[in-house]
Amino acid sequence: MTDSLNRLTSWLCGSFSNQKQAFENPPLYGHIQVRYRPLGQLEPRSLLIEQAYAIAPKEPYRIRVVRPVLSCDQGLTVMNFTLAEPRRFFGAIDDPELRAQIRQDDLTHLEGCNYLVSDQGNHFSGSVEPGCRCRVRRNGRDSYLVSEFTLSDGGMDTIDRGHDPDTHEQLWGSLPGPFVFERIHDWSDELLPLWGGLITGKQP
Repeated sequence: MTDSLNRLTSWLCGSFSNQKQAFENPPLYGHIQVRYRPLGQLEPRSLLIEQAYAIAPKEPYRIRVVRPVLSCDQGLTVMNFTLAEPRRFFGAIDDPELRAQIRQDDLTHLEGCNYLVSDQGNHFSGSVEPGCRCRVRRNGRDSYLVSEFTLSDGGMDTIDRGHDPDTHEQLWGSLPGPFVFERIHDWSDELLPLWGGLITGKQP
């Protein structure tokens, strides 16, 4: 399972874009960039994620820290953390000095928002843990997140939807289908010197 954990971490490290999908279907999909980079000062395999519209890459609408782990209870898992005062770290994905300022004390674990991940060999598939506990407030309404992804060496597909906690009706999220991201940059080499050489070489 450690091999799976390291491969998952390596495949996440990079820059992803759905430019092709957005240009082919402009009414349905915005052009989005999703970028992950390691945070060597934090616990092993901690990654910063910034998600932004391509027209405003310095103003991410989502900035988090994720950490792939092996859990006794849940197996291969991606933990999700919010950042205190996240605007302090806008642009950190491109700024090593700013990334280095992120500390464990800045993180709050998002209860109920872990992703449970399965290694399918040539790709990983994951979804938010069951229980409807990953709460999101959007447009003045409370909702719970239903989210799934597939990740390969070449890209990532994701779909996020918010549902009413009482009626379970969908309140927001993609109706036509998942966002399809292609890998634009591979930053997995940045993992090599971190955490005592925990991750070695490009993961096949």
